[in-house]
Amino acid sequence: MTHDYKRNGTTTLFAALEMASGKRIGTCMKRHRHQEWLKFLKLIDRQTPTHLDLHLIADNYSTHKHPNVKSWLAKHPRFHMAFVPTSSSWLNMVERWFRNITTQRIRRGSFRNVKLLEKAIADYITAHNQNPKPFVWTADLKDILPKIVRAHQALDKIRYP
Repeated sequence: MTHDYKRNGTTTLFAALEMASGKRIGTCMKRHRHQEWLKFLKLIDRQTPTHLDLHLIADNYSTHKHPNVKSWLAKHPRFHMAFVPTSSSWLNMVERWFRNITTQRIRRGSFRNVKLLEKAIADYITAHNQNPKPFVWTADLKDILPKIVRAHQALDKIRYP
């Protein structure tokens, strides 16, 4: 941001990625409360084939566990929620996509108001979904295993000084 940066408003982007195809479902809302989360769940419900079970991986944000959300999920058994730690690699995939939309579209743009920002986000998602690509892990096991060993050694030092 520069010294003359002026914020013209903010929005909350709710996004879901479909693992097999790489398609995204996304929408912007003014807030991030359980009411908006329920609207997003209903959007996912409308935009996915009804015969599929949907496995949603989310962080532990209280909005995702509100009693009204739990009630709605109980009535929609095809939705299966999993709550993971903030540092989970599943959430990293979503964060990478948020980084991409930020660097490739949002940061490059100039938006006089929130409506223009939301249109840019929607257009980015639409363009992405015309030629989606699934996320592919590129790390090799030989690179990952030494990190696991080091992590276990560090834990052992803490537990058994």
